[in-house]
Amino acid sequence: MYGLSVDPAQPKPQFYRELVTAADALTAGESDGIANMANVAALLWQLVPELNWAGFYRAIGEELVLGPFCGKPACIRIAWGQGVCGTAAATGESQLVGNVNDFSGHIACDADSRSELVVPVMRDGAVIAVIDLDAPRTARFDEDDRAGIEGLAHIIASRI
Repeated sequence: MYGLSVDPAQPKPQFYRELVTAADALTAGESDGIANMANVAALLWQLVPELNWAGFYRAIGEELVLGPFCGKPACIRIAWGQGVCGTAAATGESQLVGNVNDFSGHIACDADSRSELVVPVMRDGAVIAVIDLDAPRTARFDEDDRAGIEGLAHIIASRI
């Protein structure tokens, strides 16, 4: 249906520029936020190497509620300020965790996850969701990944 060709072997800044362009094209003109989150989760799963979970948690009230994702079944509700996702939501700041075992209060939805990147999606100064990426090896994510996923969050904020 959608022919997406983004080469994950290229330098990360270029990879993420192309991934954001693909997500922009995939979500443009679609008003259903759940559909857009589902397609972006699938895009991340398909294109970002070495993931064991990619998806969204939606900000609803004082907690995060599981949204569209790819990977093993996950925790359904996370309180603001709890775990990596809840910390990103409460602070409005990305959380790049090289080793989840070193993160106080980490919530282990998947025992195989070793590192995690969580980026808040903001609209009008408020967190509306977080993008959560988990990997089965430590130190999988770096500042280029953080910057790339933050760019993605910015593009989709008005579409979810």
